[in-house]
Amino acid sequence: MDKTLITPVIGITLDSETGGPEEYSKFPWYALRQNYVAAVVRAGGLPLLLPHEMELLDIYAADLDGLLITGGAFDVDPALYSGGERHDTVTTKDHRTQFEMGLLKRAMERDIPVLGICGGQQLLHVALGGRLIQHIPDELPEALSHEQPNPRDEVSHDVEIFPDTLLADIVGETHIRVNSAHHQAARDEPQGVRINARAPDGVIEGMEAINMTFCLGVQWHPEFEITPADTRIFAAFVEAAREYAAAKARADD
Repeated sequence: MDKTLITPVIGITLDSETGGPEEYSKFPWYALRQNYVAAVVRAGGLPLLLPHEMELLDIYAADLDGLLITGGAFDVDPALYSGGERHDTVTTKDHRTQFEMGLLKRAMERDIPVLGICGGQQLLHVALGGRLIQHIPDELPEALSHEQPNPRDEVSHDVEIFPDTLLADIVGETHIRVNSAHHQAARDEPQGVRINARAPDGVIEGMEAINMTFCLGVQWHPEFEITPADTRIFAAFVEAAREYAAAKARADD
């Protein structure tokens, strides 16, 4: 099969809200910014939005060629990484996290390409055995403002990209400018994880799984495609998914 004719299926995790009188619906609803979908489409992928149905995890994993774990205004439960007492700022969405963890585990078992964005990177880091800083301003009072005051579709600070990493191969630069919308960050570099980017204040901005073909997490939001580096990240992710889909097709022949 000609690989260029394949449109890989990219699963995108959804956010969820419980509903209320001042919300989109009074009843529970899913949410996703359009630019996640648009970035996948522009890179040549077919987006598939993933409701949090636990009984569908194996079906999703069998059908996906790539998994995009999105961000959201919530945190990973510190109990999942032995993080100690929960900080006052921490809020969780336990069912969403359970669903994403279950799907991520299946993706890693199958070596399905994974891209984790912002909170998605933090979930990926925890799934790979890492721990998180629960609230950057408390632990690193001299840190940059990682909850940037300017609009999210603008850059706010530099990031250094480390050589000899997947991320460096993708972006082709040693320093890039990124947007920033997080109060937590990866804390460490557990076995099997490679840290690939840091902010000038030392906060971890990117990581990757060493033992997977493509498993990348970034702390910023490249779906806004503010810079060429953002677009390259999505292009590389979807190309890895295309390679995965082609390998599946060959195995089925």
